Amino acid sequence: MSDPILHTDMMAITDAEFRSIRDLVYQRFGITLSDQKKSLVVGRLQKILRQRGFKTFRQYYDMLIADKTDESISELANQITTNHTFFFREPEHFDFFKGTILPWMVQEHKQRRDNDLRIWCAAASSGEEPYTLIISLLEYFGADYKNWNCGLLATDVSEKALLAAKRGVYDLQRFEGVPPQIIKKYFKHLPDGNYEVADELKKEVTIRRFNLMNKILPFKKNFDCIWCRNVMIYFDNETKIELVNRMYEKTVPGGYLLIGHSETLAKDQTPWKYICPAVYRKE
Repeated sequence: MSDPILHTDMMAITDAEFRSIRDLVYQRFGITLSDQKKSLVVGRLQKILRQRGFKTFRQYYDMLIADKTDESISELANQITTNHTFFFREPEHFDFFKGTILPWMVQEHKQRRDNDLRIWCAAASSGEEPYTLIISLLEYFGADYKNWNCGLLATDVSEKALLAAKRGVYDLQRFEGVPPQIIKKYFKHLPDGNYEVADELKKEVTIRRFNLMNKILPFKKNFDCIWCRNVMIYFDNETKIELVNRMYEKTVPGGYLLIGHSETLAKDQTPWKYICPAVYRKE
């Protein structure tokens, strides 16, 4: 999470106001904001205060608490959460997905005599990760893809990020390291130089807003594989462990959890079995 460029007309925030907003962000999103993030909070929220005519951050906080529609909290999530990502980020995971996880999933479902592969991208951000997963599935199955129900659930707390995912338009910088043939095969080159995800990919991704701090994961069926990468770096240890343990309960036996390479799980605090860097399995 990088601080925005600070302007000389930055609004002032008191220590008490910052603590109130920091505690609310932690309670609602599980994100821990250190004192060093005070300027980030001001930089990202001052535009909202000015648009709404608030003179102080206390007035803004009081509005957040009073709003029963959840719209203001969603707007806060849009501003605080970071959505920097790109296609095939941490490529070792996608190699492991195609080389190990997908063969296991196919074998398991053939034994169960069903074709419903269930994958959850739990921190989907602006869509690069879930679309990369669908590309990986299409590349792995080829013509046999039509014989499998490979739809993918993509969730995020930020409505702004999810709108970008639904739109599916990206600049060339998001494709660094991606083979040109993959770009040509699955994206449409737009007149403005950007690239739009092909309709065949969009229809395979179900995009929903979901807050990972919900104590109940409201999914009827368990998942074969959960991707929850590069979001728990903002959580404290207690929040992280509670989340991955809830995910454990929503994963089939033998199923996988993938987290970011900068994230770790303590083996004595979670039942997940370590497989390789940032990859865990339910025994």
